[in-house]
Amino acid sequence: MTSSLHEESAWDAVVVGAGPAGLTAATYLARYRRRVLVFDGGPSRADWIPESHNTPGFPHGVGGPELLSRMRAQAVEFGAVIRPGQVEDLQTGTGGFRLTGPFGSLAVPTVLLATGVLDRLPPIPGLSAAIRDGRVRMCPICDGFEAIDRRIAVLADGELGPREADFLRTYSDDVEVLLLGDGEGCAGTRIALEDLRFEGQSVILRRGEAPPREFDHLYLALGCAAQSDLAVGAGARQADSGDLIVDDHQMTTVDGLYAAGDVVRGLNQIAVGVGEAAIAATAIHNRLRGAG
Repeated sequence: MTSSLHEESAWDAVVVGAGPAGLTAATYLARYRRRVLVFDGGPSRADWIPESHNTPGFPHGVGGPELLSRMRAQAVEFGAVIRPGQVEDLQTGTGGFRLTGPFGSLAVPTVLLATGVLDRLPPIPGLSAAIRDGRVRMCPICDGFEAIDRRIAVLADGELGPREADFLRTYSDDVEVLLLGDGEGCAGTRIALEDLRFEGQSVILRRGEAPPREFDHLYLALGCAAQSDLAVGAGARQADSGDLIVDDHQMTTVDGLYAAGDVVRGLNQIAVGVGEAAIAATAIHNRLRGAG
């Protein structure tokens, strides 16, 4: 891998992250006839999506793995190069940036970060399978419509839970907040994590001698963390929320360093990340051609 990367012509841009935002940026840059290298650091958050019905152009839904496969093929079709590998360090240098990792060291004039977020996941046995079959859900904006009139539990340990429950009441009147720990100042049912189980197609809450409660969906409202360490290490500033601060062209507070997708905005939507990636890629192209 090391030799193949360094045998390529000099790169115009490196994209870090191969989720929807990163792959969109790669397609745009390749179609701008830029030499673009994408580092794929592992499965995208979108890979968990069993079926998305709010992704533009897929009226009957599309699974995350299929969507990522199509976007990857599209980027490669136009000349983007995608390689597995974690970027471990990013520093500013003369005329751009230096990236280091298992691939060695690369110098590049521009970088786009599409590194996403990491969800806080509760250690419930069978959680991954329950996410993939839709019993556990991560985003009420994405799939609240599919939960119309369903029995919904929202798992939280703070004020995010009641806020998410209020949002979900757009779709169902049967919404209950399940609180872990103290959950200070929050209304809801206090539970221990071991009270929750996945049985059949349902989520079951068993608490002592009380009758079990059955839910169709469990929404996680435990928060997530932006994967912004690379940007911060290079000097980029963050908002109080942890999201990277960017300008109207998706450039961070570091000149020539761009960011798009969940690492920038807490909305965490494919359509938003794709749009930001298109803006960032266009700005990178214009920067490289000296158009400002």
